[in-house]
Amino acid sequence: MRGLILGLAAGLVASGAWADIYISSDGKGGFVLSNVHRPGRQYERVISEAPSSGGPVNAQLVTGRPYADLVAAAALANDVPQALLHALIKAESGYNPKARSPKGAAGLMQLMPGTAKEMGVKDVLDPQANVQGGARYLKRMLTLFDNDITLAVAAYNAGPEAVLSRGKVVPPFAETRRYVPNVLRDYRLLRGLAEDSPL
Repeated sequence: MRGLILGLAAGLVASGAWADIYISSDGKGGFVLSNVHRPGRQYERVISEAPSSGGPVNAQLVTGRPYADLVAAAALANDVPQALLHALIKAESGYNPKARSPKGAAGLMQLMPGTAKEMGVKDVLDPQANVQGGARYLKRMLTLFDNDITLAVAAYNAGPEAVLSRGKVVPPFAETRRYVPNVLRDYRLLRGLAEDSPL
């Protein structure tokens, strides 16, 4: 019976239905397949999500966050990881769409006035416009730094010139040195990766 269930799970994967799939006993001699953990059951992972999918291992962590639909749409439109957008938003504004910094950054992704204008954002406090603009800017940073997530995150915080002028390393600013590990930690969490996993 277990072999039959595993065969069905493999069939789902072959059809393109990628997700982590777990198997557990139902206590009556049968088996239960699930892509979520239910309280009181022991699970064994039998299929892992496709590593090239770019999505988080635990999608519930992403879909359960505020503005999940806006972030998913911005990630898709700009070809950036939605888990990374969420990590940036959490670090930048704590999901407060009206957040403002003393330096003039505003909104969910704390866009500076010049960056907002450059990214075509007219109302920086509009969550959808702000996230789209922030995603466009993040894509620019990822492109500029050859998809090096660490450097792109550093550039998002300190500006690309601060990274480029130091030979493409994280600048030695105290704020940036705190910011980058915090964003990467949250990004790994949302992806279901260990804290020291390569990005």
